[in-house]
Amino acid sequence: MTAQQEWTGRWVADRAGVGLTGSDRLPELVGLALRENRKRAHLLVSTVLGKHVPQRPSVVHGAGLDLGRRVRELLGADAAARAVVLGYAETATGLGHSVADGLDAPYLHSTRRPVDGVTPVGGFEEEHSHATSHLLLPADPALLAGDGPLVLVDDEFSTGNTVLNTIRELHGRNPRGHYVVVALVDLRDEADRRRLADTAAELGTRLDLVAAASGGVELPADILDRAERLIAEAGPAPALPPAAHAPLVRAALDWPEGLPDGGRHGFTSEHRGQLDAALPQLASQLAAALEPVGDGGRVLVLGFEELMYAPLRLAGALAELLPGGDERVRYSTTTRSPVLAVDDPGYAIRTRLAFPAHDDPSDSASRERYAYNVAPGTDPARRFDAVVLVVDDVADTPALHEGERALLTQLRQVTDRVVLAVLPSHRPSELSSHRSSGRSSGRSSTRLPGRLPRPLYGPEFSSYRPDEVAWLLKDLSDVPLEAPTEEREEAVQNGGAHYAESLPVEYQPSPAYQELFHQALRVSARRIALAVGTVAETLVRERGRGLVLASLARAGTPVGVLIRRWLAFAHGLDTPHYAVSIVRGRGIDPVALRYLDAHHHAPDVVFVDGWTGKGAITRELAGALAGSAFNPELAVLADPGRCVRTYGTRDDFLIPSACLNSTVSGLISRTVLRADLIGPDDFHGAKHYTDLAGGDVSGAFLDTVADHFAEVREEAAGAAATLAAEDRTPDWAGWAAVERISADYGIDDVNLVKPGVGETTRVMLRRVPWRVLARRGTGADLDHVRLLAAQRGVPVEEVDDLPYSCVGLIHPRYSRGATGASGTAVLVKES
Repeated sequence: MTAQQEWTGRWVADRAGVGLTGSDRLPELVGLALRENRKRAHLLVSTVLGKHVPQRPSVVHGAGLDLGRRVRELLGADAAARAVVLGYAETATGLGHSVADGLDAPYLHSTRRPVDGVTPVGGFEEEHSHATSHLLLPADPALLAGDGPLVLVDDEFSTGNTVLNTIRELHGRNPRGHYVVVALVDLRDEADRRRLADTAAELGTRLDLVAAASGGVELPADILDRAERLIAEAGPAPALPPAAHAPLVRAALDWPEGLPDGGRHGFTSEHRGQLDAALPQLASQLAAALEPVGDGGRVLVLGFEELMYAPLRLAGALAELLPGGDERVRYSTTTRSPVLAVDDPGYAIRTRLAFPAHDDPSDSASRERYAYNVAPGTDPARRFDAVVLVVDDVADTPALHEGERALLTQLRQVTDRVVLAVLPSHRPSELSSHRSSGRSSGRSSTRLPGRLPRPLYGPEFSSYRPDEVAWLLKDLSDVPLEAPTEEREEAVQNGGAHYAESLPVEYQPSPAYQELFHQALRVSARRIALAVGTVAETLVRERGRGLVLASLARAGTPVGVLIRRWLAFAHGLDTPHYAVSIVRGRGIDPVALRYLDAHHHAPDVVFVDGWTGKGAITRELAGALAGSAFNPELAVLADPGRCVRTYGTRDDFLIPSACLNSTVSGLISRTVLRADLIGPDDFHGAKHYTDLAGGDVSGAFLDTVADHFAEVREEAAGAAATLAAEDRTPDWAGWAAVERISADYGIDDVNLVKPGVGETTRVMLRRVPWRVLARRGTGADLDHVRLLAAQRGVPVEEVDDLPYSCVGLIHPRYSRGATGASGTAVLVKES
């Protein structure tokens, strides 16, 4: 095969008319690809950068070291000793760091991840990039305040616009006499060269350039149209073949305390020595996690966007440790840039994995991220036997782990072993005491300063397994929030407090009531399983397989767990599931929405609840999500109120999880929203009742229902198909019934009318019930309601023409104007 045929730019050159001129080294250093970006359609794909193309770590680090040494020769020893290196995110962060190594200079790279508490000392725009805004966040602003040379490092120097933006910004703040621009390839034309020289003269400074190779790119006038056509003809990347998931192992790395994971906030010579000393032990720990991989197995160390340097050095140390490591170990990183993949030896990007962002991205760029040339495609020789993914703790989120599109899920389909190494994300010293990593949670705050708070997981918070649900809640377990039911009712009805500002005392069921729960569960488990399957199959049919479940805590959470289990059982999906708070009159938790939006594609999020009553929460959700990218439709098991489109049934039947409080909902309280407890950057709160663990039936409820999944699978698929052909437009019949009941019973606040067996049960357990209206002839579904009514001395009145099995009426005696002179409730029932 000739050198021309082996060049990984041949496919683009032949079809799009793109050519390289200048140095003979250019084809050795770069290939070509097409990217989905109308600002610039072509992409120079470096073979030595370690971003898109896996490469030996010694080659990647060596390319930067060589450029750094050349800069040192250019500057001389005295000037080099005062130099500072600035690299560009995201592509050149590792290259810039390697240049700083060769120069032995302090290092800083720009970032697209803001950190509250660190004031930017500058920022600039990169016009042609997929994500344009850059921030400079040095822990020590003096890093950019010296008078020594400033060395700016990028992977390619195409027009010079980015460098000009940077120099103008920084020179205006702190003038310097010398700037050095470093790039792997210099591709400027004559006009670009003149503009850079003119800018240097205008500012009265010296500007030099160091590059590994120089030349130019020849582009046809219609390159954007050609690229768009070629991308359309290529179509979407082929799906990964079904495969058993490789084992996932977490590597426990003893990352040195205080050592930055990169140069986002600065990296000094002292840091460099600290890392060099630690690398042998870190490599040994990685090798131990890779132990089952054979001596000849190929290993890829995969970094993460801006986090390039630490994974590169780990890869280099691993290559030195493993037998034959220089031939076995490769290094690359994930990226934000969307590039077309073509499985052709003459194209630089052979395969592509696309996955949701997983690091709380706050810029306006796409929420999708990419890993290129990791999957083998049609060439088995390109397959890796193991992949080591290195991320910082900010990026170790559910979005990294959960769902069929998650990066870890896809990596486990293309290799035999996946090792996850999580580094503590370096934060400036005044923030470092607040560092939190991984998924840990406890009684202390889990919120990182200036960032979104982290979810809570069982068993530290809730009795659910950590993979079943991530709670977007703040732990208030140590806060006394319970108040007697009558006191709460009076405060709520008289406007002195909102129901979400306190908690009722948890109902302790009697043995007779507990037996009723278990009896109801045995009777209704199959029916619930069918409703779960119907909802899940409807969601897959109408919303696709990339679902993200957000259950409304707490009644919706057991339902969300069951739907997640069904999706795993019937479709093999590892669906992310979160529990979020919604409060009537206050809306859904805005911080939880920010979290979901940051970690997932908002339209993929499905909000889940147990049942509908009069539709108040349905309206609350729709109002809160108006104008956002989230789909406001609510999915429920039972929709007797006829106010949603996605449901398992519209019958008002007993869902046994409504019979109990926290002991059927993972031992979690209802949610709390109170200004003195919940700040603007906090999730809504809740308590974990560990003292009630002896009566916990949360797992038993889930397991009993899930045991019927296989039995109802075909029936559920048929029910979903039938629903798809029907008109499911909500007619809000339940709301009309509530208004009628309110008028009939002289209740001027519809919030005191709680329709449906689930809501009636809540009234009996958490409020001050006045009476129960039961549809005449309703049998066992109301046994538990009748028992509770008898225990609390509440009359049960059988009525006709009720669209629900029952309706619970809250006692209105505390409402203003609702009492006579004696304080006795004045209630008039119209005949």
